[in-house]
Amino acid sequence: MPNPLKIGVLLSGSGTNLQAIIDAVHDDGLPVDIVKVVSSRPDAYGIERAQQVGIPVVVMDRSKYADVEAADQLIVDELRAAGAEYVVMAGYMRKVTPVTLNAFPDRVLNLHPALLPSFKGAHAIQDAFDAGVKVTGVTVHFANEDYDKGPIVAQEPVRVEEGWTVDQLEEAIHAVEHVLYPRVLRWIAEGRVSVGDDRKVSIS
Repeated sequence: MPNPLKIGVLLSGSGTNLQAIIDAVHDDGLPVDIVKVVSSRPDAYGIERAQQVGIPVVVMDRSKYADVEAADQLIVDELRAAGAEYVVMAGYMRKVTPVTLNAFPDRVLNLHPALLPSFKGAHAIQDAFDAGVKVTGVTVHFANEDYDKGPIVAQEPVRVEEGWTVDQLEEAIHAVEHVLYPRVLRWIAEGRVSVGDDRKVSIS
């Protein structure tokens, strides 16, 4: 077994993807150690999920983001102190700055609820639903300074069934997220993921 990959998780909401990672560690032997959780909101339920299993939490709020680079430096300092090797965004509704990206080059992972480069931005599920697409999906990619444009690690399609509501589509996408994110983290922990000079990701 590889040594556990030490990660810091950034979140803003309910933390279902955090829970999926926690469950994969506990139930499936995912070789990951969540050393810190950072919440951008003090009312995020993800905080409680972390605390229930003893993961240290840093709680941010709007005032701390008044200077976004100073906020990111605070987060970086907390993650480094905890020994984090990778930053995993799991429903984190703030764009990370170069402060974080430079501290963890090609080690800031993001999850997007669409098949990038389609339907970028914060409303990807609704946008895909409104467009009437028959297939959308989930993308895991490395973050960079261009929003939703970083090197793609993995994608999984989700077929949009006839008669679905947007809530049903969202539920189907989340179900795929909860499988795909732990899978990618396992690949990274096993040393199978690399970013080439052409900025494309290879999985060995």
